[in-house]
Amino acid sequence: MTDPGRVAVVGVTGYAGFELARLLLRHPDIEKTTFFLRESHGNVRCLAELFPQLRGWGDAPCRPLSVESIRTSGANVVFLSTPHEASLELVPELLAADTGLRIVDLSGAFRFQRRETFAEWYKLPPPDAKALAERVYGLPELYGDALPKARIVSNPGCYATSVILGLLPLVHAGWINSTRGIVCDCKSGVTGAGKEPKRETQFAEVGENFRAYNVFTHRHTPEVSDHLGLRASDFVFTTHLLPVRRGILSTLYVWLESSRNAAEIEALYRKCYAGRSLVRILPAGTLPELQYVTNTNFCDIGFALDSAGERLVVVSCLDNLGKGAAGQAVQNFNGMCGYPETAGLL
Repeated sequence: MTDPGRVAVVGVTGYAGFELARLLLRHPDIEKTTFFLRESHGNVRCLAELFPQLRGWGDAPCRPLSVESIRTSGANVVFLSTPHEASLELVPELLAADTGLRIVDLSGAFRFQRRETFAEWYKLPPPDAKALAERVYGLPELYGDALPKARIVSNPGCYATSVILGLLPLVHAGWINSTRGIVCDCKSGVTGAGKEPKRETQFAEVGENFRAYNVFTHRHTPEVSDHLGLRASDFVFTTHLLPVRRGILSTLYVWLESSRNAAEIEALYRKCYAGRSLVRILPAGTLPELQYVTNTNFCDIGFALDSAGERLVVVSCLDNLGKGAAGQAVQNFNGMCGYPETAGLL
């Protein structure tokens, strides 16, 4: 038997995993969260032993990972905050073990419409075809209607979330002159690179530094293509590493098909995101800042328009661990289970 008030989490020791744990433990509709550890951590029995900052409210049970243990835990939904390779293996096994189990996967394993896209960009085996056929891309502002019946929800990439939300109203309205090119200039805090130690994310390399990386090769690029319907030749997507812990700021440069005024553009964005509580549209000419979205689950969007009404700069800003990862996973969970969209997030 499964219970919508009970959830399981696989992978909690990373940055996104810990953020997910914090959100789930305070969620008003979740009675019990069990955490399953992929690696041995001694005789750890509860989450507060791993994260002392959670003492008093994070005493959730920790168990060694096995598909059978998840199946018998009573959980209705399993969150996978795992590497791509682990999700590729776990998702088909979980589906086979329990026909009622539902999955929210924070990895990139099931983000793409074509199996070959994942294999090409991630240099890993393609995902299970049957599982991929059942998945919904977990951007609630775009695919929220599909969440209640979704068996697998693939959480979007953090950069992709900021870019897609920033450009979506313009794309749907057909206002962009894509022949003149779109520039997506994106910057992220260092937690977006994960917790695994790497030379390029050490303090001495990041502090007082700023650099571009993975130019023309960033793995979130095909997500933008898939869900905005843009060809690779329509846009340039460049990512940068900021010397801060968390947050993403994407500056999006576009040419408009015809001259528009600021009131029209603001109205377009407000109409597109009406009723979407976690997207905040700023008044024309007011631009988002990292300090106002970090440690929240919001995406702030603002814009500036040139005097001719033809060149538009859109700024889309979010927390890479919030709306860009764990917060969005909980938002998807709420949509799957019929809870208010903002439950546990505000």
